[in-house]
Amino acid sequence: MPAPVDREDRDPQEAEESVQLLPPGQASEATPDLAEMGLSAQKFNPEWRKGDDIARYTALSASFFTLVVTLVGLLTQSAEYTWFSWHPILHTLAFPVFVYGVLTLQPTSQPKSKEAGLVRHQAALFGVAVPAAILGTVAVFYNKYLHDKHHFKSLHGQLGLLCTLWLVVQVLVGGASVWGGGVAFGGGMKAKKVWRYHRISGYVLFLCLLCTINLGGESGWAKRNVGAFFKFVAYTIAPVVVLGASAVRVRWSKMKIF
Repeated sequence: MPAPVDREDRDPQEAEESVQLLPPGQASEATPDLAEMGLSAQKFNPEWRKGDDIARYTALSASFFTLVVTLVGLLTQSAEYTWFSWHPILHTLAFPVFVYGVLTLQPTSQPKSKEAGLVRHQAALFGVAVPAAILGTVAVFYNKYLHDKHHFKSLHGQLGLLCTLWLVVQVLVGGASVWGGGVAFGGGMKAKKVWRYHRISGYVLFLCLLCTINLGGESGWAKRNVGAFFKFVAYTIAPVVVLGASAVRVRWSKMKIF
């Protein structure tokens, strides 16, 4: 009988594909404390490169700046608060959390770092980002319904709606490809292939979200409530910085889908 292969000795690509996401709220008995997992991610991550940490903090800082500028604009606006008021704050709240959700999976290949990243990724998306994005879209839709206005007439609104629908599908497909061994897609290599496409789709969606934020800077609300300088930095410079910093951390060898 061949000797069993220790988990740490497996090929990084094989180890990466073998890790399962856990459904929200469900933890494995073997899952360690999150803080301990974070330390493991640093200790067992051989893919770390100089500049990764700087890129991470740069992306998070830029996205958080957008949130702060939006919050200040909302708190100081002269108009009365309506259902629409929930839209900018919820979507910009989701922004840094989405950024964190992407960055926490970069770069991971070893089992311990991969598992830790996936747990953090799910907690961020399911706990904050996805609910905030959906509720923000519902708020603006309901506000237009109350005032009998045209829905999603601007490019910002249309792209935002597309991103929200795409996000829902992205989450469902991603979860189905790994929960229960990916049984929804036939398990094994079939499910792993779906996960690879899910990863590519996620990066494209992330780019679309950044474009939506940029277009939001040209919305009527932003023009009325945010100064020109801060509007330019928060909705134009910040998304570009996030894109560049995230790209620095990407391991393009993992992006193969064939």
